[in-house]
Amino acid sequence: MPNTLANVVTVAVEVAGLVMRYGATTAVDGLSLQVTAGSVTAVLGPNGAGKTTTIETCEGYRRPQGGTVRVLGLDPLSDARALRPRVGVMLQRGGAWSGSHADEMLRHIASLHAHPIAVDPLLARLGLRGCGRTPYRRLSGGQQQRLGLAMAIVGRPELVFLDEPTAGLDPQARRDTWDLVDELRDSGVTVVLTTHFMDEAERLADHVHVVDNGRVVASGSPAQLMRSGAENTVRFTAEQGIDVGRLTMALPTGTKVTEQRPGTYVVTGDADAQLLATLTRWCAANGVMVREISVQRRTLEDVFLDLTGRELRA
Repeated sequence: MPNTLANVVTVAVEVAGLVMRYGATTAVDGLSLQVTAGSVTAVLGPNGAGKTTTIETCEGYRRPQGGTVRVLGLDPLSDARALRPRVGVMLQRGGAWSGSHADEMLRHIASLHAHPIAVDPLLARLGLRGCGRTPYRRLSGGQQQRLGLAMAIVGRPELVFLDEPTAGLDPQARRDTWDLVDELRDSGVTVVLTTHFMDEAERLADHVHVVDNGRVVASGSPAQLMRSGAENTVRFTAEQGIDVGRLTMALPTGTKVTEQRPGTYVVTGDADAQLLATLTRWCAANGVMVREISVQRRTLEDVFLDLTGRELRA
């Protein structure tokens, strides 16, 4: 596994006032965030929010048009040679030659580092031992993802960027990847994670930055973000297109009803017995057949939808 030496910096990544434009479109609009050394930090945002451009700038693939970016205290572009051995990058797609075998690609990456992780145990750990002689282009999507993860960590980096690390993985492989991310953090490695799985961010991240319209719109631990606003929500399914305005007026003051997706409704407020009784009475009086109803704690997905008004889609 990666080295256990303590990081020499307390802030592993610092982005201050980053601006990135593509023609007339401002992709990143004065964005600022920090990543604490030795933590797992998730950067979340809907498509087009600016998170990918921000991460690619931190990785040294793009030059800032405004603001500053520092990674391990260095400039990702001008100090790229010094940073390269210290930073691992897992791309969501690609990163390996299409005709190379999994084991030879990983051995090549390992050979570029002074003290790499042993290749064979790493292949076994990630379930790749049986496909070591398979060309990259013939690996399944999940196998390509696991190889990308192996390539990112084989050099024992101090900091690793993981882009959608569990996309295409079966449930067991996904859990194994989560365990590996936990081990990286426990050994002192800083992990910056982007994911479209909210349960993954909630499970793994010490800190979350939510990005929308090129800016950070919320930051905090998953617990802190989930404590914001209502503690609990009532979710129910019924016919789509219920008059949520009329329903809201029938419920206690301060309650809000939204149709999160067609036929799925979320009621936020003081989710007590009185609210549930009033809700079911209103549905019965208006001929609304409730198919499912539950009281749930506020999730990171709820927070995300409140902040951006959009689902997080791959």
